[in-house]
Amino acid sequence: MEKYVIKGGKRLQGEVTISAAKNSAVAILPAALLSDEPCLIDNVPDISDIDCAVKILRRLGADVKRTGKNKLLIDPRHIHSDTVEYELGKNMRASYYFMGALLGKVGHANVSMPGGCDLGARPIDQHLKGFQALGADNTVDYGMVRLTAPELRGSHIYFDVVTVGGTINVMLAACKAKGLTIIENAAKEPHIVDVANFLNSMGADIMGAGTDVIKVRGVQHLHGCEYSIIPDQIEAGTFMIIAAATDGDILVRGVIPKHLEAVTAKLQKIGAKVVEYDDAIRVTGTGVLKKTSVKT
Repeated sequence: MEKYVIKGGKRLQGEVTISAAKNSAVAILPAALLSDEPCLIDNVPDISDIDCAVKILRRLGADVKRTGKNKLLIDPRHIHSDTVEYELGKNMRASYYFMGALLGKVGHANVSMPGGCDLGARPIDQHLKGFQALGADNTVDYGMVRLTAPELRGSHIYFDVVTVGGTINVMLAACKAKGLTIIENAAKEPHIVDVANFLNSMGADIMGAGTDVIKVRGVQHLHGCEYSIIPDQIEAGTFMIIAAATDGDILVRGVIPKHLEAVTAKLQKIGAKVVEYDDAIRVTGTGVLKKTSVKT
């Protein structure tokens, strides 16, 4: 059995460059299917979920090439399938993003859920609610979700609970729906904004990403673009906390400080020293940390 043996008690110091946001990447790759032209995506993380997404894209008929370090060229012009089979989808929790992308691209999708027919508490209920509001019919059978929509129409959608996946999935489908879609109680995370910015770079009309009300006006065509995925704020926050916890001194490079305001505020409150730069943050321990409360 593999295991990690960690010998602590040492002060950590130095520099680290943050990789791309996984939560953005696993949505942006399926979103590229909506384009009528190739898309060049930069700063793609080298992780197993991305390998799985690439396999799914190729199985659907997209041409995917690695054109450099952390760069993917995705050409979706020859999509010939609407099915993400269980053997491919089971290893990628975010494989459900292919539902919204395929629904917007070809008007139908047949996508497996991670875990197959063991859907548990139906974690995609809000996704399906959004798709239904846009005019899609759905059936769930033996772990496969089948969606069909002769025509997607803009609608007013209010999520019962805040859902990151549901917000992104509805944005993907709504980009190609006729008319205006309003999403209320939308998730506000930085990767929601990142996906919206990617779609807008292709010619989509999305407003309000990053707030709890997102408006999507559907368009007929989306063009190719070049886009760079944002840094991973979870990875960055982890190194920032490690610096404070070990009384260390770490310069975290390749970040967007605005995305880390909550972490910065808490670290300063407990007594750590935090210095922000244009694309970096330095966290230094001060010897004594105070207690605080954290709400997620």
